[in-house]
Amino acid sequence: MFRKTLAAFSLALSSTAVMAQTADYEVTIINLTPGQTFTPQLVVTHSNDFQLFSMGDPASEALEVLAEGGDTSLVADDAANFATDMQTIDGLLGPGETTSIVVAGPAEGGFFTVAAMLIPTNDTFFAANRVRLPSQGTMMRRLFALDAGTEANDQNCNNIPGPRCGGEGYSPDVADGDEGFVHISNGFHDLGDVADDGGELLGPRVYDWRNSVARVVVRRIN
Repeated sequence: MFRKTLAAFSLALSSTAVMAQTADYEVTIINLTPGQTFTPQLVVTHSNDFQLFSMGDPASEALEVLAEGGDTSLVADDAANFATDMQTIDGLLGPGETTSIVVAGPAEGGFFTVAAMLIPTNDTFFAANRVRLPSQGTMMRRLFALDAGTEANDQNCNNIPGPRCGGEGYSPDVADGDEGFVHISNGFHDLGDVADDGGELLGPRVYDWRNSVARVVVRRIN
């Protein structure tokens, strides 16, 4: 009887310790652009060991897939071994729209990453990249539009996925015009109306932005 009671007590202590190691965080994402839509948004809480990208370095294949086609699955695979919680907010987030989700994360010393593609673009995304979770209260970050450097910014609908264009998304081929490294996006430019291949060229009047493109607010709940 004593042994059973001691075992139950030890299990209760263990469960309490596990619960004490995590906290809940409300993550809110706001689209600040006038003409861009965010693809489904990946939200990950994790240890310091995971980083989605490093500015000035080549994008990983996982980031390339996200930035060119909005697919979060490969990034999720890369983050899995370091994640406390990982969720993708389904659906598109249009200009001026807001969405929120509650995730679990490390109670102390944890980090979060948020990422999604901007459409219609060739390979532009926004991200909160390995940002420390708040120990209490609320923190806010404004996020720039970033270019994965994996596809030329030709603004051609034939090379842009999504409901506006419906063109090709992820393309693994390296081509002329691929910058080759992650950098701040320089937005849309006036390239005319029709590409050499007959595709529609998108212009800056509707689809350009002025950084920042997103605001992320993280509130610690407990």
